[in-house]
Amino acid sequence: MEAANRKLIRPSFNELKDKMEAKRPPVKKAPPSDQTNAENFYYVKQMQQKTQMVFVLTDGEVLHGVIEWYDKSCLKINREEGPNLMVYKTNIRYMHKAD
Repeated sequence: MEAANRKLIRPSFNELKDKMEAKRPPVKKAPPSDQTNAENFYYVKQMQQKTQMVFVLTDGEVLHGVIEWYDKSCLKINREEGPNLMVYKTNIRYMHKAD
């Protein structure tokens, strides 16, 4: 009996690599950061310069004063015409520098 020439058939490395990549779930892109620090930068700048600000609240009331400090949910406003106030950010419709 003669020995038959047998050729071993193997897939190439590139074929195996392609099959492995096809089985992996796609890599999800990370969501953008919730914090850009733009708000913090603005508050710090206005606090350092003691800028007179105008705060328009959601109910239409207008407050004038200087930002003394802030945190994640509220601002402390120093006012000349009345007592100092702590205002929740959710109650502020918008604010701007006083003219």
